[in-house]
Amino acid sequence: MPQAIERVPITTVPIEFGRYLVSPLIQRLDDGQFAASVSIRSGAGRGACDRVLRFAPRFGSARAARRYATHHGMAWARAGASDPAATPHPHPQE
Repeated sequence: MPQAIERVPITTVPIEFGRYLVSPLIQRLDDGQFAASVSIRSGAGRGACDRVLRFAPRFGSARAARRYATHHGMAWARAGASDPAATPHPHPQE
């Protein structure tokens, strides 16, 4: 009988980008694939905001999932940094 894979998020190093803290989040799934998401935090204290984007694609390696999450998180932060009133959305199906 195959053993179940423990679904523990893989910790990555957050990236500071202007007023944002971009933190890729990677998780190994039961089938051995990896899921990617990213936390984009801004502000502090009661004014803090944390957006978490989850992506549909699955990846064969943690590295590929981390690269995808980082790319889309930085794109979101870049768009927000250039126009604070904008609500940028990465395209997770790319």
